[in-house]
Amino acid sequence: MNILHIDKNHELLINQLNDLGFINHEDYTSSKKEIEAKIHEYDGCIIRSRFTIDKQFLDKATNLKFIGRVGAGLENIDCDYAKSKGVHLISAPEGNRNAVGEHTLGMLLSLFNKLNKADKEVRQGKWLREDNRGIELDGKTVGLIGYGNMGKAFAKKLKGFDVEVFCYDIKDNVGDENATQVSLQELQNKADVLSLHTPQTEFTINMINSEFINAFKKPFWLINTARGKSVVTNDLVKALKSGKILGAGLDVLEYEKASFENVISSLSTSLKINSVEMPEAFQYLIKTKNVLLTPHVAGWTVESKEKLAQTIVDKIKKEFC
Repeated sequence: MNILHIDKNHELLINQLNDLGFINHEDYTSSKKEIEAKIHEYDGCIIRSRFTIDKQFLDKATNLKFIGRVGAGLENIDCDYAKSKGVHLISAPEGNRNAVGEHTLGMLLSLFNKLNKADKEVRQGKWLREDNRGIELDGKTVGLIGYGNMGKAFAKKLKGFDVEVFCYDIKDNVGDENATQVSLQELQNKADVLSLHTPQTEFTINMINSEFINAFKKPFWLINTARGKSVVTNDLVKALKSGKILGAGLDVLEYEKASFENVISSLSTSLKINSVEMPEAFQYLIKTKNVLLTPHVAGWTVESKEKLAQTIVDKIKKEFC
């Protein structure tokens, strides 16, 4: 079987597939149109997020038997159409779930203890102890929306704390010893912290809006290491200003490109924060002290890079060897 690799990944991916007898070709620079012109020559395709695998692409891929996405989500693939054409879809949420769990916990503890703010102030010669008095995680109620690989990994990290963990999921009976499954209403009534662990779907895009936020009984902290388009940034900013959301840790942003490799061009790092092209809501997030931002790296560790690749190899081997 011939496999085309469209994105660079850990070297073990190609090395082990070679050992299994697959013929591997790499093309990390051609345009989508150029890839479409030759995709009919391949039985398999390995991607991350360089471009969308849509109906047009799949119609050109007349011999394609599988697509392997070295990551957790499949939103950059027209999954229904791929399945209708008999294309097997492979993803690797097992590969970076631990990294996401650790990053989520790190963001939460950093927000609670004002670590980012305090670090900047000390570097500026400011020694403001009372201004940087933190709060403790023990005694809080943590609500998770989405209880698959990522949600379960975060809940497991919380076992070392004296916290109550609730989860809400569209699937029944997903709760376990680390989290009690509850209704969305109960989660909104009790949560001090909300952490998102959902894929990007038609149901989760713009899910966290003003109506959703105001349904929470108490002011709460928001952590999003899932997908940026789940949160309406303008509504998040309104809630931060009003105090309904006490602080936010955002590893993902509504403004990200589909590849996740950068935010939209108007948010390029070459632009100044006060650029008129930059959305006002994003300017607020950059400036406010109770928001922590990272560039979609929650699942992006040295270890997860290897584990993601290994997971894809193992699944291909199981299905096609």
